[in-house]
Amino acid sequence: MLQKRYPFGALISAAIGSFVLAAIIFHTPVIAPVLATNTPPGDGRSFSFSSIARKTMPVVVNISTTTQRPGRTGPGGAFGGLDPLEDFYNRFFGEAVPREAPQRSLGSGILISKEGEILTNYHVVKNADVIKVKLSDQTEHEARVVGKDEKTDLALIRVGKGPSNLPVARWGTSASLDVGDWVVAIGNPFGLELTVTAGIVSAKGRVIGAGPYDNFIQTDASINPGNSGGPLINVQGEVVGVNTAIFSQSGGNIGIGFAIPVDLAKKIVDQLRKNGRVVRGWLGIRAQDVTPQLAASLGLTRGAGVMAVVTEVADNSPAAEAGIKPGDVIREFNGKPLPKSQDLPSLVADTPPGQRITLKIFREKLERIFPVKVGELPEEREVVAQAEGKDAELGVRVQKVTPELSRRHGLSSTKGVIVVEVKPGSPADQAGIEAGDVIREVNQRPVNTVKDFENSVRQGKRGDRLLLLVQRGDNAVFFALKRKG
Repeated sequence: MLQKRYPFGALISAAIGSFVLAAIIFHTPVIAPVLATNTPPGDGRSFSFSSIARKTMPVVVNISTTTQRPGRTGPGGAFGGLDPLEDFYNRFFGEAVPREAPQRSLGSGILISKEGEILTNYHVVKNADVIKVKLSDQTEHEARVVGKDEKTDLALIRVGKGPSNLPVARWGTSASLDVGDWVVAIGNPFGLELTVTAGIVSAKGRVIGAGPYDNFIQTDASINPGNSGGPLINVQGEVVGVNTAIFSQSGGNIGIGFAIPVDLAKKIVDQLRKNGRVVRGWLGIRAQDVTPQLAASLGLTRGAGVMAVVTEVADNSPAAEAGIKPGDVIREFNGKPLPKSQDLPSLVADTPPGQRITLKIFREKLERIFPVKVGELPEEREVVAQAEGKDAELGVRVQKVTPELSRRHGLSSTKGVIVVEVKPGSPADQAGIEAGDVIREVNQRPVNTVKDFENSVRQGKRGDRLLLLVQRGDNAVFFALKRKG
């Protein structure tokens, strides 16, 4: 489970992790030659990150925020919230404590200009009424928000009447990072100012469900509450990421942290500086990877992972106007192969609104080229939700989506059929269908009633595959089921 706040016990886990890392380093002399191309700096007698820390600490700031609004704070508030009473209620009762006093949280930031611009996480300053920044010289200044972007969890703030000619971070490039490279994290965990931890890059391009543009650097450098918004630094002392979240099932640090790649952060900063927000391209489609099962159901011969199948097309969107439909398989975006569906949102977002692109589409065993004029992603878009089905052959029982069911499940439509039961071990169960799913299509034909569903399922022979388009929460997903033979 991804968390953005943790109990103090995470310090113990971090300390143990640091001890184990130190033991490996100091008792394995062959490490130095192996890391010849990425050896941390030192004086030749010891293995040390001290020079990196000395040069980088001045560009890391402590951020404290105050929200004056009265009310309740729910579980999963800003990463770095340190209110002990709220933490007690959240941990032991699973709910927030009623509050009338101002809400406070802590985080970190990176100085990126001599005039006092600071890069941090969106969730650090979200809804803040007062933002205070403490510099490395211990002076404290009030800051204002220049711009913020919830989708990438980044924000740009600026010290109002602070000093000029401040120290500035050196930008690196996340593209040059390799798995196994040493990295250093600096921040203010639990309010302990300017703490340095070290580790390696564990993975790149991680998708953690944080948003449509997930592409995180994973590291085992200890990251704890209060580290949010601080830098991830390479051995050259360059910022290569913005520390954002950790993965934990217990609330403690288990050595799985995530940072936003600096190459993405630089693009976001440029837009926040100019516009106060991020302007993104928009097609109005959602898609998923083509698995071998889906390929067989769609009559495709190419392997999985090289195409994306469209699961949803928004009404009145650029894709809808161009004639794109659910079930279409995207083989190329603007003349280039699409490696996986996860790449599509970023490719579209990086395309300037108004630009014309082409999509190579596979539909009904034919390839066609669709020209599409990219629109601008609206600030807020309604998400269409719909329903699923039932049949003894598949192992599901379905019901028409009534207005009451629609309200209960938070659906924005009464179309489709909702799954009320899945038989254990059935084809539906094996495919991953769950109670509460809404079936919108069977074999690319709309389903609006239980009768529609049953008629669609009856067509075909035993052993054939059925392609179900399912709405689950905010996402539409294709499932390929094989009938019992």
